[in-house]
Amino acid sequence: MKASELREKSAAELQESLMATLEKQFKLRIRRGTGQLNQSHEMKQVRRDIARIKTVLNENSGS
Repeated sequence: MKASELREKSAAELQESLMATLEKQFKLRIRRGTGQLNQSHEMKQVRRDIARIKTVLNENSGS
């Protein structure tokens, strides 16, 4: 997910994306805790996606 793609979305769409990504992060944490997470790099990607979405939301609210 690129920041340029996120900037094209509305605030409602960004909130929806944020909730979906947070849910994905939760599921990944559960899988890591039970030892079923084979691709540990997904945790880092999801964490950074959340940060990107929050950054764009803050940019939009500031202007």
